Amino acid sequence: MKTLIITIFLFLTLVSANFAQIVVSADGPISSLSEAIELADHGAHIVVESGTYRESQILITKKVTLTGVDLPVIDGNQSGNIFVVRADSVVIDGFKIQNTGRSYIRDYAAVLIEGVSDFEIKHNQIDNVFFGIYLAETKRGLVTNNTIHSYDLREASSGNGIYLWSVEDPVITHNTVSGMRDGIYLEFATNAQIYDNISNHNNRYGLHYMFSNGGRYDRNQLRQNGAGVAVMYSDDVDMTNNRFEHNWGSSAYGLLIKDIRNSTISGNRFYRNTVAIYSEGSTNVDIHGNDIELNGWAVNIKSNSARNRFTDNNFIENSLDVRTDSPRNNNFFDGNYWSHYEGYDLEGDGIGDVPYRPVSLFSMIIERQPESLILLRSMFIRLLDSAERIMPVLTPKTLMDENPKMQRISRIL
Repeated sequence: MKTLIITIFLFLTLVSANFAQIVVSADGPISSLSEAIELADHGAHIVVESGTYRESQILITKKVTLTGVDLPVIDGNQSGNIFVVRADSVVIDGFKIQNTGRSYIRDYAAVLIEGVSDFEIKHNQIDNVFFGIYLAETKRGLVTNNTIHSYDLREASSGNGIYLWSVEDPVITHNTVSGMRDGIYLEFATNAQIYDNISNHNNRYGLHYMFSNGGRYDRNQLRQNGAGVAVMYSDDVDMTNNRFEHNWGSSAYGLLIKDIRNSTISGNRFYRNTVAIYSEGSTNVDIHGNDIELNGWAVNIKSNSARNRFTDNNFIENSLDVRTDSPRNNNFFDGNYWSHYEGYDLEGDGIGDVPYRPVSLFSMIIERQPESLILLRSMFIRLLDSAERIMPVLTPKTLMDENPKMQRISRIL
């Protein structure tokens, strides 16, 4: 009797498992994702075999796991959204999703997720789309190992790669985004964890924070984007170990911070940007342990920025170190390495015996007469700057590093 009960239990378990899995194939009895989702029970596993499926507005209102075999193509035929997720705990894994609709009044996306939690969007290739992955009013979502690319070179008519609006505790990791308006865009997001992503060659920003408090972005590569990276109107953001590289243009920055507070910028590399760090209206930002190398301007900090601390950074062969628009200084520079420093160290303690004034007279001239930049490398300008550093008259007298390092600060990777 006991053996019979166990046999029946195993049989029912097997039947239940088979019933819970639905297979979609181009030439099978179920050839449509929408049909499979309609047939599926809550918690079902839908396996989609290799092939091309021309579908859009695939609505998911129950907990299901969608798994692609050998990267099946879901082609939206340029008609609206492709996946629309309105259920908790949905998984979309292993698809090539392409050809959303485009509109100037609607944000059509390859994957639109609204008002849900605990979902996973992973291992997908998303191509030729308006928006890539669009999260709205979600909680605890995971977006990982996706590739998102599109082709519109105009900022006004392209969408964002990964768009987060009013989300809590998202994790965005190991994604590659290019050819979009903004690679990753956050608005009203809290405690976002954004790490190990590549966001290159986007029309505007590689990463864009707006009104998004808390969270961290770490170990991301942000290269050759139209205007670099912007973090605005946000508090308590940690920006660590990222690479801001090759963001060139008349309005391009490695990192633009505007009206942010109580945040950290550390361990980053700023390499060959028009401006490495631009600060406007920011307070209590700790900027330490960064390598700032071969940029046009290393730092452009406006007079409405206050109580920001620059410590233990390497400023290496930037055309100009610091630019400001005021003779007053409300920020703190100490213990940085400056390759342009020409002081001495008689005590042999590795710290210069005379302070370094990173705001040159020429930078003040450029502030008033931008055309004078053509004289940057002239001997006359070098003489003017040397005289101003010995006896400052026009540059901010209190903006100085009193303990400049004599040697580049080594980093432990």
